Amino acid sequence: MIEHHVRVHPSAARLPREEQLAWKLASVATATGEPDAESAAMAVNRVIDNASVAVASLLRRPVAVARAQATAHGTTAPGASVFGGPARVSPEWAAWANGTAVRELDFHDTYLAADYSHPGDNIPPLLAVAQYTGTSGADLLRGIVAAYEIHVALVKGICLHEHRIDHVAHLSAATACGIGAMLRLPTEVVYQAVQQAVHTTTATRQSRKGEISSWKAYAPAFAGKVAIEAVDRAMRGETSPSPVYEGEDGFLARMLNGPESDYTVWLPEPGEPRRAILDTYTKEHSAEYQAQAVIDLARRMREKTGPLAKVRSIVLHTSHHTHHVIGSGANDPQKYDPTASRETLDHSIPYILAVALEDGTWHHERSYAPERARRPETVALWRRITTVEDPEWTRRYHHPDPARRAFGGRAVITLDDGTVIENELAVADAHPAGARPFDRPAYEAKFRTLAEGIVTPDSQDAFLDAATRLAELSADGLAGLFPAVDTDAVAAYDAGLPKGLF
Repeated sequence: MIEHHVRVHPSAARLPREEQLAWKLASVATATGEPDAESAAMAVNRVIDNASVAVASLLRRPVAVARAQATAHGTTAPGASVFGGPARVSPEWAAWANGTAVRELDFHDTYLAADYSHPGDNIPPLLAVAQYTGTSGADLLRGIVAAYEIHVALVKGICLHEHRIDHVAHLSAATACGIGAMLRLPTEVVYQAVQQAVHTTTATRQSRKGEISSWKAYAPAFAGKVAIEAVDRAMRGETSPSPVYEGEDGFLARMLNGPESDYTVWLPEPGEPRRAILDTYTKEHSAEYQAQAVIDLARRMREKTGPLAKVRSIVLHTSHHTHHVIGSGANDPQKYDPTASRETLDHSIPYILAVALEDGTWHHERSYAPERARRPETVALWRRITTVEDPEWTRRYHHPDPARRAFGGRAVITLDDGTVIENELAVADAHPAGARPFDRPAYEAKFRTLAEGIVTPDSQDAFLDAATRLAELSADGLAGLFPAVDTDAVAAYDAGLPKGLF
């Protein structure tokens, strides 16, 4: 790997483009060769994972709205497919609809380092462009692996959340790079597209603060849509704000650490395999990633607590990120509100820990049902749960060795009689370093579980066969990556939505 220092340069310095981060990202993308077997296999896993959560969310309102907007923007052949939709649409609108479907349940892959990310959000826009441009499955795989490489590098090197900038700014750059790798575009074109994408997708983290709205599901889809449009303009010869990262009024200087910014981004050397996708991990439970280990921990502890009505308090000792983002350290009253939205509840460790202790399981719908959140005994337990930051857990969260990073915590349960029950869990069971690391059968089982009642068994088999053979698929074969569903049921749901402009 090559260490790149990224800092602010005054305009008068005329920083050569070859020394700019956007150019270096584009260079890595456009030099990406065919992925090795492990990286390609993991990319297939993530295609399966994305489809799993997308089909499970088809009859949820944000997904239906995005689908309706996309369907209103038809296109001539070949177009791009939409999960649950009978018609093909233009690729940027397919990315919008499919990106929302993938993100809605907060149930696909993650990578945590200096910042947060869901690298699987790169797949919907890449798949849409691949279908529209007649790209093969092998080229799509190369693009996915390149997008993950760039995304992971940015998330490792540049922290956005400490400045309350939403993490989709890194996503849009990675998507532009992935499209460039997939289509074998010139480095110059990808460089311009990266800068346009970053410039136009920088937003605040208010979308993940307080009363979290449905925009949380739309945000990555918007980034993917914008990245496609940026690539299109760059292919037509249009230029961008430059240097977008290092400029004196650029991303670092005005959004992050200011004029004294100095970040380090590690990127692969020429010819080095692109294997960052192997550092990422998916979710077994439909909740924010830092809650995954907590759900598994609750399942271990519940048999030792006895009647939960006798619990005096529960304190989760955890990392800075977990405490301040989804714990009581966020100081969001909504995280203790039984009338809060699903989007808020899946970012509330106190709620998630309470329900997991009571139920011993987690379900992507039942665990968030309004009647579930409002149970008096649940609310009583929930409000006795707090989090605290523990420096040791913060240190482990940022450990330089990915295999030794910890995203869990230590739970201390105190009963009314003074009895104290403690246990800890560093990573979720499904994490690569966990008790049951996700493998291909686990991804396939997750798909079949979430597709039950939505996709027929025969159609499930057809989808898994197509995904497994992704490297061999022709452009026409990419349609097989969209499981066949009951489009009449989807259309009936969509018909009940309010009308917008389109």
